[in-house]
Amino acid sequence: MRSVRMRILATLLVLAGVGVGGWQLLPSQENTDRTIEVGTTDEVTSLDPAGAYDAGSWALFSNVFQSLLTFEPGGASPVPDAARSCAFAGSDLTTYRCTLRTGLAFPSGRTMTAEDVKYSFDRVKAIKSDVGPSSLLSTLGSVDADGLTVTFHLSSPDATFPFKVATGAGSIVDSHKYPKNSLRTDPGADGTGPYELTAYTKGKKAALAPNTHYKGAVQKTGRPVDLLYYVDSDALDKAWNAKKIDVATRQLPPKVLSGLSASDPNQRLSESDSSETRNLYLNTRANAPLRDPRIRQAMAWLIDREELAATVYEGTVDPLYSLIPTGITGHTTSFFDAYPKQDSKKAKALLTEAGVTTPVRFTYGYAKNRGSSEAEAQAIKKQLEASGLFKVTLKGYGWTSFQEAWATGKLDAYAVGWVADYPDPDTFGAPLVGTRGTMNTGYSNKAVDQLIQASQRYADRGDAASDFSTLQQDVAHDVPVIPLWQGKEYVLSTEDVGGSQYLDDGTGVFRLWSLNWI
Repeated sequence: MRSVRMRILATLLVLAGVGVGGWQLLPSQENTDRTIEVGTTDEVTSLDPAGAYDAGSWALFSNVFQSLLTFEPGGASPVPDAARSCAFAGSDLTTYRCTLRTGLAFPSGRTMTAEDVKYSFDRVKAIKSDVGPSSLLSTLGSVDADGLTVTFHLSSPDATFPFKVATGAGSIVDSHKYPKNSLRTDPGADGTGPYELTAYTKGKKAALAPNTHYKGAVQKTGRPVDLLYYVDSDALDKAWNAKKIDVATRQLPPKVLSGLSASDPNQRLSESDSSETRNLYLNTRANAPLRDPRIRQAMAWLIDREELAATVYEGTVDPLYSLIPTGITGHTTSFFDAYPKQDSKKAKALLTEAGVTTPVRFTYGYAKNRGSSEAEAQAIKKQLEASGLFKVTLKGYGWTSFQEAWATGKLDAYAVGWVADYPDPDTFGAPLVGTRGTMNTGYSNKAVDQLIQASQRYADRGDAASDFSTLQQDVAHDVPVIPLWQGKEYVLSTEDVGGSQYLDDGTGVFRLWSLNWI
């Protein structure tokens, strides 16, 4: 998901004041109705699950909607949520069947049915929004509903389909409230998740109240929560310092994060490894200035990840040389193997071989007010232009416009964060480098597509590692994308808020219900 998701990584918790038990197991009874204020710089593209495929939107979906399946904290495999049970029918991995829980109801009081589930999946594919999650359901052929039973018929074997069902793409909506062939546009959301959305102001606030009728994997719904949206990291930092929020997440400025101290008695810091990655995507289409793979290879010889991590991000991220991050099955160092150090001579030789005029001119698009994206763009421009081989024009966009620009192939180059949709290397395959992938670089390689499809046939996901290793070698050669860095997860909370260490563990679920007063 776009900077949204696995982390089968060991979690490092830096706790201040008291131990885990002190702030997770002893919730205060005095503050039951007091709202917990959570601040973030993530944006919500749409309240309609058919129209959003990004971290900010899916964080909200995790709380307002249910999927048939979900992930437990730190879990590597999905577990039933709206479903009572799910399983493949037979061994060919092309038929997946779920049985719904009984008694699930939407805010209107209407009972959720299998028809609502079918309706939800069908409309994602029918609407096929440019910035929606339809690409995630590429192997879904059709859906049948019968009583409490939902049957998914897949176009090819896909052992990862249960993972996809557990994501925001599998959010179940009220078929009486959402248009069949278009997005819902009013500021409402009707789901059966642990929370109800009671009020929403775009770019400002989402007010959430515990859903007392919720039935599912979550054992206990949490306290009332306001999600407060800030225009940039500096604004989030100012809100934290002004004590306007109780929890700050995704993302304080790197300079602030690097200076946080676990010994501060007035706050609690949770720091954990993350599978969030950031890549530089390159337009490979025939009419694009970066169409020749040798031009893109030349760029790969010039990018200095260590400098980006150390200067722009103040050491709060790690350099990444792989499409698949550390800690995920299939991780390699394919880009380090192919481009072990910056070398302008090799870059120049490639451009000479390609017969292009230097400097190669192209436009680099970035999202304004999104973390350190502008500073990162300036640093990459400087690195490329220092060789005299490239001339980069920077252009900033608002978040929604930025998504639409890359989704319609209008950008030559653009950096986007990617949080694993689910804990499996597949989420770094088809969406990023598959033909008609989410990042829409125009890249299409039959060998890569075949490796993606072959990897989905393994019920034992560890067996897919070899395919992903070969895939990453192909990607390092073709360079439709250049990996930049792998992030860490930071959550900062006041001393009287517990559970923040469980808020975001990288499985794609944003657990607001884990927060409580202590």
